[in-house]
Amino acid sequence: MTPARGGRPAASVRLDATLALVEPALRAATARLWHPDGLTGRYRAYLAAMHMVIRASVPLMERAAVRARRLERSGDPLGRPLAAHLAAHIEEERDHDAWLLDDLVAAGSGPDAALGAVPPPDVAALTGAQYYWIEHHHPVALLGYVTVLEGHAPAAGLADRLARLTGLPDAAFRTVRAHAQLDGGHVAGLRALLDALPLTRAQEAAVAVSALHTMDALTQLFVRLGRGAPAPGPGRGAGRPVPTGGRA
Repeated sequence: MTPARGGRPAASVRLDATLALVEPALRAATARLWHPDGLTGRYRAYLAAMHMVIRASVPLMERAAVRARRLERSGDPLGRPLAAHLAAHIEEERDHDAWLLDDLVAAGSGPDAALGAVPPPDVAALTGAQYYWIEHHHPVALLGYVTVLEGHAPAAGLADRLARLTGLPDAAFRTVRAHAQLDGGHVAGLRALLDALPLTRAQEAAVAVSALHTMDALTQLFVRLGRGAPAPGPGRGAGRPVPTGGRA
């Protein structure tokens, strides 16, 4: 936990406390998504939806970096550190959408399942709000989106459980496995950035609003994907959701 400054909890701690209020709904939606009954078809639909989300990750960060550099030139103290963080994270996330297309093929679906379909409103709501806040408010809002997606990486062992339940080949779970390993480090770096930035109260509020919107939109996406699955009993959740860009 990052220490408080002057007796006030650090920004990352305050954001954690805010998100804890809506975490149960996301966990319930994820548990239903991973219910064993009919899981193979839902997993294929999940991969397609996650590709739609993740393919927006690098373009979102690129646009936010452009805006941050512009703000730096106008004297905004967030501009330089935000642009630097985004530039590094862009390279870490590049081509992850291609991983998901490979996973789809290995799972028995063609890439058209992700590329040929019209992205549904819940996907557009999840990612599209970030474009608005980047362009018409402040690119720091994107850190709320990234915090939620990186902070809800798949649990260790989820890929093995899904492979066992679905009978799909290991190659269908590359992205799940990779993000279970990668995202912990990303979250630590993001928390350090949030605590180091000289955020005003309004800017911190923008990050929190973005994060809460992301939690709600991601929950709605998983509710749709899990529709028709029996509700899991107590303690039967299969781990945390995989962020996409989506992850970012």
